[in-house]
Amino acid sequence: MEKKDLLKETVQHIDIKKYNSTEIIDAMRHMSFTSRDTARATDILMKMCAEKDCTNILTIAGSTSAAGCMQVYVDMVRNKMVDVVVSTGASIIDMDLFEALGFKHYIGTKENVIPDTKLRELYIDRIYDTFIDEEELQACDNATFELANMLEPRPYSSREFIYELGKWLHNGRSVKKDSLIQTCYECGVPIFVPAFSDCSAGFGIGKHQWMRAKEGKPYLSIDSVCDFIELTKIKMAAPETGLFMVGGGTPKNFAQDTVVCAEILGNEVPMHKYAIQITVADVRDGACSSSTLLEAGSWGKVSEELQQMVYAEGTTVIPLIASYVYHNGPWREREYKNWQKIFEK
Repeated sequence: MEKKDLLKETVQHIDIKKYNSTEIIDAMRHMSFTSRDTARATDILMKMCAEKDCTNILTIAGSTSAAGCMQVYVDMVRNKMVDVVVSTGASIIDMDLFEALGFKHYIGTKENVIPDTKLRELYIDRIYDTFIDEEELQACDNATFELANMLEPRPYSSREFIYELGKWLHNGRSVKKDSLIQTCYECGVPIFVPAFSDCSAGFGIGKHQWMRAKEGKPYLSIDSVCDFIELTKIKMAAPETGLFMVGGGTPKNFAQDTVVCAEILGNEVPMHKYAIQITVADVRDGACSSSTLLEAGSWGKVSEELQQMVYAEGTTVIPLIASYVYHNGPWREREYKNWQKIFEK
């Protein structure tokens, strides 16, 4: 068995523009369990997009970007459903930048079908039933290393570094037309990655710092506290905010905490007016990823009225929700918020 035998069939990202989920969502509204929850979440996203002054924040944790939802997020940004993105580094760098550079995710196998020790020998990384070429992923590491070497050696927020990455892709370095990083750059949508070292960028910028230190030269660094202040600035400037959260993790908590941060900075802001979370996490371990939106209300983060938990694996419901909102069109009356502009000198 060789690498080429396993890396043959690519993951195809679903295109919400090519099908209309209105009928199935409308039918789900009269069902029960997760179906009805999904329909109600769709209705809340419709309200978020219909309210012109509401800033909508997409948070992404987990691997839905690798599994076929990457184009969904691009279309949500391009069509003004999303004004800010908060994500794990893996979704933005290891998955989105990875494909922008021309690489692919592949249909793979689940555990025990092919021994993971064999995959390691072949330099293939596995995400559940999806395969990635580790050698190509290292090229992704190197891209962040190259960009870090090009920039002024000083502290950057992740938002600022990813903006420069979007510019770099926009100016001819992207092989793929629709990357999320490049789309956000072109639409003025800031991307925040609060744990930026936990991805390929950590390797690339780590190598940059290591090499520069050996040479006795100054180097670029990432300031995660600056990320928090920048996102809180958006929260303080936005009349209302809504959250569309895929998974949980640091992005979820980071986006929710802006309400508390604003208060600590001496600015009273409303709780997030709208909130949707799509997750399979169990609440019983008390973790942030699994905590309900009602629980977030006890912290003063999320308003109780317009919120919905959807207990489902993201790839099964995100395309349905986004397709419904796309084809029913409340975003057509919205303008790009272009929150990127508040960070320009």
